[in-house]
Amino acid sequence: MAGKTRLSKPSVQTKSFAVKTGEAEKNWVLFDAEGVILGRLAAVVATILRGKNKPTFTPSVDCGDNVIIINAEKVAMTGNKATDKEFFYHTGYVGGIKGRTRASILAGKYPERVIEKAVERMLPRGPLGRRQLGNLKVYAGAEHPHTAQTPTKIDFAAANPKNKRTK
Repeated sequence: MAGKTRLSKPSVQTKSFAVKTGEAEKNWVLFDAEGVILGRLAAVVATILRGKNKPTFTPSVDCGDNVIIINAEKVAMTGNKATDKEFFYHTGYVGGIKGRTRASILAGKYPERVIEKAVERMLPRGPLGRRQLGNLKVYAGAEHPHTAQTPTKIDFAAANPKNKRTK
């Protein structure tokens, strides 16, 4: 056995950290979607909802923050995505598949659904993803009823020049 060295195991064992369900600290965060690119906003919001921006991230626990998005009707999209991409739904009858473009939804009664669907499709499917999506509050106008929670405002448009659409 000359020439071979044997590696020794470390004497101190370290434990990994995992947050339990009731221990997660939840904050409130506010985003203004006016002129912001939809996909970039949805990606950052999905990360915050999951809690992946925190050092205490645990994949099986809802440890993300509560997110408020205002001015959802003024969100921007690059290229022809507003007119070319469609959301499909089925009426339940034979041949009842229908579709609406993002532009028609933004001009309709519930423009916040465009952002909700974009974020929903970036979250995991299942009970945990549905619970995390419940922490998302989207409002079409500039007003929101969550002022008592004192949300931290994040200026997403100023973080990167690509985040804001200039026409």
